Amino acid sequence: MISIAKGLSLFVVFLLMLIGLSYAQQKTSALGKILETVFDESDPFNGVILIAKEGKVMHEEAFGVRDYDSKTPLKTTDIFELASVSKQFTAMVIMQLQTKGKLNYDDAVEKYLSIPYKNITIRQLLNHTSGLPDYQAIMDAHWDKSNVADNNDIIEYLNKYAPPANFLPGDKYEYSNTGYVLLASIAEKASGEDFTKMLREMVFKKFRMKNTDLRTPAEKATLLNMAYGHIKQSPTGVYMKAELFPSSNYTIWLGHREGPGRISSTADDLLKWDRALYDKRFFTTQMQSEAFKPAVLNDQKISPYGFGWELGSDDVLGKYVQHSGDNPGYKTEIVRYIDADKTIILLCNNAHDRFEKLLDALKKFVINL
Repeated sequence: MISIAKGLSLFVVFLLMLIGLSYAQQKTSALGKILETVFDESDPFNGVILIAKEGKVMHEEAFGVRDYDSKTPLKTTDIFELASVSKQFTAMVIMQLQTKGKLNYDDAVEKYLSIPYKNITIRQLLNHTSGLPDYQAIMDAHWDKSNVADNNDIIEYLNKYAPPANFLPGDKYEYSNTGYVLLASIAEKASGEDFTKMLREMVFKKFRMKNTDLRTPAEKATLLNMAYGHIKQSPTGVYMKAELFPSSNYTIWLGHREGPGRISSTADDLLKWDRALYDKRFFTTQMQSEAFKPAVLNDQKISPYGFGWELGSDDVLGKYVQHSGDNPGYKTEIVRYIDADKTIILLCNNAHDRFEKLLDALKKFVINL
């Protein structure tokens, strides 16, 4: 009869063998081989990669851990902060309100909101040509970080401190989180409804994105499958949770803002979103034309940003739209080759400095998919 101690020892050995086998399988998988060319074993990638063709998942794997403290392995079903990938959802709410006749793209912002910056249109907010100053800099300088700010607070501080505009509306492209804060508030004014509710009804519930939401910090804390963002500390190289640094972590003291970020989701839910954007019943030809149309500046030059999407073209795969996200502890990306119908979804919770190199490698990989 095997003793309890010996039985436990055998179980531990068996468990280690399984873990080793899983690790070996990952290293020999197509995605694992790509990671080997980009990352050192001493500082590996932490996240989820999904590659799809015509809506079919061709490759999907999770690498690393959900939490460095507990060493809980990541799963493909884990939830990540999307950061600025959220902007495409804000743009979709605006587009649906335009379709319903609640607003027009060329309406002036002052029709809906009182701000000290005039003659800016909703279209210019969408494509980052507004010239608005950075609200985050204003809040960082003046906001009491023991409190959590929302859109009304941000608009109040824009009016209170009123730093000068960066340029005249339409003069050039300059990425603006401020613009997307205003878009969420405009959506509420134009519709009379709560912005988070609109996101849920117009997008997330409609496409059964069950793990996607615009969540407060308290709501995220209740999730059992939340992949926590981690920041590498210098000079130790140790990864620590981003939430441990509240004074420098704007996602905490701006934790109730709506529009430019704060949506959290899974790779599988983002693939559902990708498929929704091929559905003409939801995303009409007219909406697609507007969303994927580059901005025209005052001097008639073209800016390659549409409504919540960066626009581009690949020599082999044709037109694509993409967007990145970057929050403390997170880096995210969605790339949609809309001519070839291929998709890359990349979610990272250790904000690795080789993230862009990995994305470049994945773009080369999907060419021959």
